[in-house]
This record gives sequence, C-alpha cells and structure tokens, in this order.
Amino acid sequence: MSIFKFEPIYKKRVWGGKQFGQLFDPSLNQEEKFGESWNIVDREEDQSICKLDTNEAITIRELLARRGTEIMGPSWIEGKRFPILIKWLDCQERLSLQVHPPAELALKLGGEPKTENWYVVKSCNNSGLFLGFNKEVSKSQFEKALKENKAEEFCNRIESKPNDSVLVRSGRIHAIDAGNLILEIQQNSDTTYRVYDWGRMGLDGKPRKLHIQESLESIDFQDNNQSALKTSNNPGFETIAECEYFRIRRLNLSANAKYKIKESSTECAILSPFKGKPFCENQLLEVGSSYISPYSKSCEIESAEQSSLLITDFFSH
Repeated sequence: MSIFKFEPIYKKRVWGGKQFGQLFDPSLNQEEKFGESWNIVDREEDQSICKLDTNEAITIRELLARRGTEIMGPSWIEGKRFPILIKWLDCQERLSLQVHPPAELALKLGGEPKTENWYVVKSCNNSGLFLGFNKEVSKSQFEKALKENKAEEFCNRIESKPNDSVLVRSGRIHAIDAGNLILEIQQNSDTTYRVYDWGRMGLDGKPRKLHIQESLESIDFQDNNQSALKTSNNPGFETIAECEYFRIRRLNLSANAKYKIKESSTECAILSPFKGKPFCENQLLEVGSSYISPYSKSCEIESAEQSSLLITDFFSH
C-alpha cells in the first residue's frame, strides 16, 4: 500500500458537539455530544484500525509489528509505540483549564509529558484560546484564585480564527474556548491535569475530577509573555509548527494542482486533510480521516478542487 488509512475513534465529551456527524460521519447519533475523534492512536486502551489491500482489518500495533521498518524506516525499534496521536476536537463548550506535565516531572507524578499543536479549522465569532497567564502570578496566588473561583482573571485569552496554529508545550496552562473545531497533533500521551472546570458537571451529572496538586507542580508560572498565534493561509507548502517531537507543514493546493511531499526512503509522514478533495495515487484523502505515508514510498498529492492538509513528520527518531 502506498498509504495507510485509519478509522476514527469518536469520544463523547461533556463539552462536545455535533460537527463530526455533520461533517465526517452521518451515522453518528446526533443526540450525543462527541468532542474528540482519535484518528491515529497506539495506546493500550485505544488502537487505531487499518484496512489492508486484502481487506484485513488490523490494529496499528499489529501493523507496526509486521511492517514497522517499511513504514517507519530502518532505524525503527521493534515493539516501540507509534509516537504521535492525531485528534479532531469539536468544542461546542469551553474545555477545562488544564496542563500537561513536563518530562522532568511526569515520571514522578505518574504521568506522561505531552506537547501538542492546535490548528484551528473553524471558529465562531468571539471564539478564543487560553494560553498561559496574562500577568505575573505566583503558585500561592494562583492556588488562592482557584479556591475563590477566580482563576480566569489570571489567564491569557486570545481570539481564535481559522488557520491559527499554536504550539502548546508541556507546562503551559491552557484551554480551548467554545466554538472551535481544531485538528490537534501531539505526542502519544493521554496525561491531562485538570486545573479548573468552570463549575460544570460531567456527562454523569457529577463534577469532574480535578488534579490541583499535580497541576500546581506542573504549571510554568513564568509563562506570561504570550506571542501572537501563527496565522497564515499562504498557497503551497508552509511549516506551521516545529519542535523536538514533530514538524507540521500545511499544504494548500489550488484545483488540479499536484505537489510531491516526499521521496521514497525518506521520513514517514502523517497526512491529515481538512479541506477539499486531495488525492494520493488516485485514492481520495477524506476530510476528517488521517493517513500514514510510509518511509518506503514516495507521496505526491493531487487536488480535484482547492484542497488543504496538514503533513506531520520528523517524529520517528
């Protein structure tokens, strides 16, 4: 296979909405709140499913066990977990104020570090993102604000727009406000410490668990000098995020255009289309799905109409 497609795993969330059913999968129950679509995941509790040319359906873990070197390259370590998790987030309501532990603290706290990138695909008027603090604050001041339900006063909120991209490193306090549809690319981790949940009840009608002490240990309290989001919608190829864990580039193609994104025997890449009808070797790349272009194959994208996708690479080392 020149590319491998994975089936999304939809997750109900108290803050979720109905856009996945409207945009991606009409079979979803429109009475339910689906907040996350896990497009590529390799964890004990969740395994992405891929259909091979033979129509056999196998997990990503089994796929890597059989064909890891072909997909990831000759330096791939057998038995290693796929290092990236790809999600869509439908944020009908505000997400909890949260933080992911830095690497140096994660083991001590019993979690995993997580750096992630948000790409805003759609947003409503006055939608926003919380990123870091808007003023100097000490740990004790913020702990007091949490007890008094005044945490929001210290949080830096900026308006979000389509094509915004922001890298959220471990240790940065953050939240996604209502009205955003986001494509999230992250380290393969599911450790989130919930700092504050705006007084909301969970899907079971009870308050969701908070992780105050873990959060206070993990938060970077010097994170109060936020730069603007990276925003652009330029034609062609553009790097929108880069860190030690991954690189993300956006490809904007006009109708009937083509672009070779990789040669054979080069870095494995994840393709995440979010607009139009891009193709790879006559296979439609469906918006809302994610694909892996393996190390062993070249990959050229063609477009039947104006199309856009995110390409993630430099994660296999």
